[in-house]
Amino acid sequence: MREHRNPLLDIGKLSGLTPAELIRRGSAKWCRVPGALGASVAEMDFGVPPVLADRLAEAVREGEFGYHPPGLMRRLEQACADYQAEHYGWHVAPERVEAVGDVIVGLEAVIERFTAPGSPIVVPTPAYMPFLTAPVRLGRRVIEVAMREEAGGWQLDPEGIGEALAAGAGLVVLCNPHNPVGKVYRRSELRALAEVVERHGARVFADEIHAPLIYPGARHQCYAALGEDTDRHAITATSASKAWNIPGLKCAQLILGSQDRRSWQQVRHSASRGASNLGVAATITAYREGGPWLAEVLRYLESNRRLLGKLVAEHLPGVRFAPPEGTYLAWLDCRGPGRKTPPGQYFLDRAGVSVAEGALCGAAGEGFVRLNFATPAHILETLLVAMGEAWALS
Repeated sequence: MREHRNPLLDIGKLSGLTPAELIRRGSAKWCRVPGALGASVAEMDFGVPPVLADRLAEAVREGEFGYHPPGLMRRLEQACADYQAEHYGWHVAPERVEAVGDVIVGLEAVIERFTAPGSPIVVPTPAYMPFLTAPVRLGRRVIEVAMREEAGGWQLDPEGIGEALAAGAGLVVLCNPHNPVGKVYRRSELRALAEVVERHGARVFADEIHAPLIYPGARHQCYAALGEDTDRHAITATSASKAWNIPGLKCAQLILGSQDRRSWQQVRHSASRGASNLGVAATITAYREGGPWLAEVLRYLESNRRLLGKLVAEHLPGVRFAPPEGTYLAWLDCRGPGRKTPPGQYFLDRAGVSVAEGALCGAAGEGFVRLNFATPAHILETLLVAMGEAWALS
């Protein structure tokens, strides 16, 4: 392991960070909507671990810009497999790990290679927005199956999913931890889904990129690791992009089903074209050496999660907020009588705060907004105060 700078989050620097500086850095979160305070795009405002910055600087000095060398890819496969085993108890063969540019590239490849032409795709909603749009770009119909709102939180609807599969759908998109609602699924819930999928001879695309971002009281269960059936019918997407804040480096991994390697070889070259050498190098370093920094980030996010609950109660009366079990995304229920303007548009127009409109997550998301709280605490407070002042006028 190379020597590197202090691996922990620099809290002092965060306390002095301003929206102007974040805009200057140029992230999509802060620049996509000019003039607005950014809380929509799923990026963190915490920079990257020094050990990753050092590894990237080394790669630049060495000119590591060619096509993927086989040795580098083998190290990625091993690092990903080792991380799954160490943190989630899923012992998967490294040769089942394949690099792709990002999760959506992986989803598109899975749809094209592992589902029947023209068959619908089942997406439990509310859902991460591209899960609803990517299949449509491929000429597929999306069947939204609304999750159930219950006292214990959002729940999958296995019966509704079964009806969609019986109607000809061949793939269920599962997001765990869930974006946008922050749910971490229990084993029993995933087992119920697996039984429905297996009964209909279907598949699951399991997006698990937020798995490292889980708060005390919850534990990630890899869907594919439930049993022989899920190991066969699931393809898992994972990445260091969310936990270590490197989405722009373009390197996700697909962990293929136990019988999928031969079939994957027919699309491997085109599907992996988006993964970059720098992304691969950074991902290996994150999995191997990024733990101390991530632990500090999780402590900060946990503090922000508690702060957000207090700020919502103080500044947004009537808005319901259930603290997420995972991710750094808050799902705020802004539904109420007499409210006609979509809440995301309202907060942008009246408060100058850019949040993700819940309706973009499917019909089940109407009346909600998704807010990113992976920002310095003082900026989070600025966001909520501005939203609260606007809310009081509604």
